Amino acid sequence: MYSYTDFDEAFVRTRVAQFSEQVRRRIDGSLTEDEFKPLRLMNGLYLQLHAYMLRVAIPYGTLDSRKMRQLAMIAERWDKGYGHFTTRQNIQFNWPELGDVPEILSALADVGMHAIQTSGNCVRNVTADHFAGAAADEIEDPRPVAELLRQWSTDHPEFQFLPRKFKIAITGSPNDRAVTKAHDIGLRMVRNADGEPGFEVIVGGGLGRTPMIGRVVRDFLPKADLLPYVEAILGVYNELGRRDNKYKARVKILVHETGLEPLREIIEERFLETRAEFGGQDMALLAEIERAFAPPAFRQAPTAAYDDFYRADPVFRAWADTNLARHRNADYAIVTISLKAHGATPGDATAEQMRVMADLAERYGHDELRISHEQNVILPHVHKADLPAVHAALAQAGLATANVGLISDIIACPGMDYCALATARSIPVAQEIATRFDALDLEHEVGPLKIKISGCINACGHHHVGHIGILGLDRAGVENYQITLGGDGTETAAIGEKTGPGFAYDEIVPAVERIVRAYLEIRSEPSESFLDTLRRVGHGPFKAALYEAEGKQDAA
Repeated sequence: MYSYTDFDEAFVRTRVAQFSEQVRRRIDGSLTEDEFKPLRLMNGLYLQLHAYMLRVAIPYGTLDSRKMRQLAMIAERWDKGYGHFTTRQNIQFNWPELGDVPEILSALADVGMHAIQTSGNCVRNVTADHFAGAAADEIEDPRPVAELLRQWSTDHPEFQFLPRKFKIAITGSPNDRAVTKAHDIGLRMVRNADGEPGFEVIVGGGLGRTPMIGRVVRDFLPKADLLPYVEAILGVYNELGRRDNKYKARVKILVHETGLEPLREIIEERFLETRAEFGGQDMALLAEIERAFAPPAFRQAPTAAYDDFYRADPVFRAWADTNLARHRNADYAIVTISLKAHGATPGDATAEQMRVMADLAERYGHDELRISHEQNVILPHVHKADLPAVHAALAQAGLATANVGLISDIIACPGMDYCALATARSIPVAQEIATRFDALDLEHEVGPLKIKISGCINACGHHHVGHIGILGLDRAGVENYQITLGGDGTETAAIGEKTGPGFAYDEIVPAVERIVRAYLEIRSEPSESFLDTLRRVGHGPFKAALYEAEGKQDAA
């Protein structure tokens, strides 16, 4: 795991001091809100519906027990005792007082954390596969490259005022767990004909009001060329991206309006210039960074206790079947801690739960934790012999819900409960769907199914790539929920298709139930997933189930 150097420490402390003075001037009236706004956004501070919100960066989702405990302390001392983990692998504190923010930033700096570039028209927090460095299917750990991108992009003088915000995601696996095709730049590690690792480079993905799947601009890019190539893309976007209309200012619009081939030629021409300018310094820095990401010293011990417990305890077995993933070391497992207890707010964790997770990471997990874009927390390295003890501790803390990848493992944005941009509620819809299917005792029978909910067109809940996507809109002052089907955030990425007219707040959960019951009737066998069934039979049967009972099929 990367640790701050003296330079990093001095850089962050200087930013804290600068922003502390800006906050003082805002409080005493020397700065107006309009003058203060760009300054606070550069430091991750938003003005939400009811209060300020501070968004803290967790670069590529990686942190350790010390950082997690500090987040717990901040939640208790300056917030309401909890934090909200987001799809950008960040954490948000929803209730800080403006005058306390400098102290919070200083406390973050104490453990090598900050809130820089979690907002603004710049390169945002670089995200990565949450199983990175542990996954059995991984070509190579992508986090050193993600750290290289973080250092390069932080306060980059050319890219602080881009046409719009810019998001990068990276995975080291052919199985995409980082939604790379829905990012401005997606980087997927691949091997060339000689077996050498490099990257497939994807440009122009993004959700929001104009959702698009990214397009491949380079089939194979050697790792040595990655940073100058990314800089070439950013440079071209900064020069040619639209600034006349913020809704058309993303790089996806540049790709669409310019055309992939003409834009590729421009990028390649710029790349020849940038590659010459780097001169190999980036690879020297990457070599230093890679040393910080050496694998932990995995211990050797019998795993028979795990096997015995798995056979004997049905509760543990249900959790293991859903919440464990295969580790590159056969004696270990990757543990996903669900922050989606039925009826809870997706992504929320109390300070006490954060401390429990920190303790487990320190005792059983080689002191590593990850935040997933699906708003859960990962213990990437747990020996199988320790899994019963880990499960027992999680259960005591209310963190052992056996639902990862199932219908109640819902991604949801804060919606109208917090966000000033939202046009509908997201959290209550997620809570009611989860509790409905828990009461019906159906979610394990249904199997893998990803529901994603956004409370406005900005799509922070990734609804476009949900198997079932739900978008909350305002229709003449009334919440109306639009359903999409068939979205996919993996290597076979797709934008979901609208089903037809939306549903009122009190209609949306029964509508989802009709879709799911239709799936259970239509699937060819229990092992056929919802997405596979939908792709096999098409949308017709699902639309019929949605609207015929409501008498809306003509409108659909």
